[in-house]
Parts: sequence; structure tokens; C-alpha cells
Amino acid sequence: MLLIPYLCGGTIAPLILYDLIASHLAPLDLMSPFNFDHDYVLETNCVRLIPLSLGHYEQLLPYALQQPDIWHYSLVSAAGSEGMQQYITTALAARQAQREYPFVVFDKQTEQYAGSTRYYDMVLDQQTLEIGYTWYAAAFRGTGLNKHCKWLLLSFAFEQLGMERVGFRADANNARSIAAMKSIGCTPEGILRHDRLKSDGGRRSSIVLSILRDEWFGGIKQQLHEKIGV
Repeated sequence: MLLIPYLCGGTIAPLILYDLIASHLAPLDLMSPFNFDHDYVLETNCVRLIPLSLGHYEQLLPYALQQPDIWHYSLVSAAGSEGMQQYITTALAARQAQREYPFVVFDKQTEQYAGSTRYYDMVLDQQTLEIGYTWYAAAFRGTGLNKHCKWLLLSFAFEQLGMERVGFRADANNARSIAAMKSIGCTPEGILRHDRLKSDGGRRSSIVLSILRDEWFGGIKQQLHEKIGV
């Protein structure tokens, strides 16, 4: 497990990657190449992002069995016991291939596992990656948990990995997801028409959004910091 200390209000918080108790964050000079073999744990006072593992199957299975509609707009579904097992196995294989880095989302307020998210399409030599495959159980939507997760993922991408662009995609009909992405400062770039085949045989059109490094440091970081209420 790799826990990166952050300088918060003049003290070091070694167990929290991004300590959101302070009003301003001053990262230490720790920027280094991403290592897919490291277990990066990203944490705020509300949420902990933990590298996804096979051991999380039991914690996530109830959602796969009881809330299959979670993946209504997703190209990759984890519905059902076999679906969740395949979902985790495929995600871990993508990490092994150094294409993706999946996390499980743990809500510290309720002490429950809430869902999953990941980095994907990681083209590190071009300083770009995407955030996606994000899903939350119904009880955790609209609670602010997603903004905390995005704060951690964006901060790590821009401030530790030196990314120039972080991209996002969603089904063009998924109004909830699109609104959430816009609310954290994403700029819509356009629609890829019929770019993906859906599980039912139809075609999906995808909206593409992004945040650039200059935009993050130019105001989005502070705005998102204020929105999560720290």
C-alpha cells in the first residue's frame, strides 16, 4: 500500500493522501511515474478509494443482486453474481495489462462499500487518462460522495501524475451522469454518434467531456473544494 503524505496547514498527514480538513492544500514534491503494482489509497474525511480486489466481491455482490438497474446505461454490467465476478476479474486484468486502475468506493460516514470507479484509457506518455466505469448504489447517490471521489481522482491525476487532460464519457441519454460531470467543471467536447455497441444489440452515442490541467489549477480545483464543503 502506498500512502502519500500531504502537507496540510503546516503539518504532515501521513495516513491521508488528500486531507480536506485544511482550506488549502500544498502538495509535497512527490510527482513520480504511475506504478500499476502499487496499491494507491486515496482518502478524504468522507470517502476512501481502495484498489479493487477479488476480496471485494462479497461486499459488492448485494448491489449486483438487488440493484441491477445501476448499470442501465453502462456498456459493462456487473448485475448478478456471475456479472459481478466477471466485472471484477476483467477490471483486475486491465490493471495487470497497465491500461486501467480500478478502485472500490468506501463511504466513511456509513462505513459501507458504496460502489466503484477507475482510471482507464491511461496513455501516460501523452499525459492523458479518463475517469469512468463509475457506479454507486442507490443510497449513496446525491449525497456528495461522488464529488469527493472526483476531487481525489482529479487531484491525484493533475498534481501527482502530471496529467494534461482528464477525460470523461457517458451515454448521451444519461442525464444524471452528464449533470454530475458538468457540476464538477467538465467541459463538453461533443457527441460520438453510435460509437459503441450496447448489450441489447443497439448502438450508443457517447458524450465526451474533459478537464484540462490549466482549468484545474485555474479555478475548478477551488470551486470543487468549496462544493464538497470542507
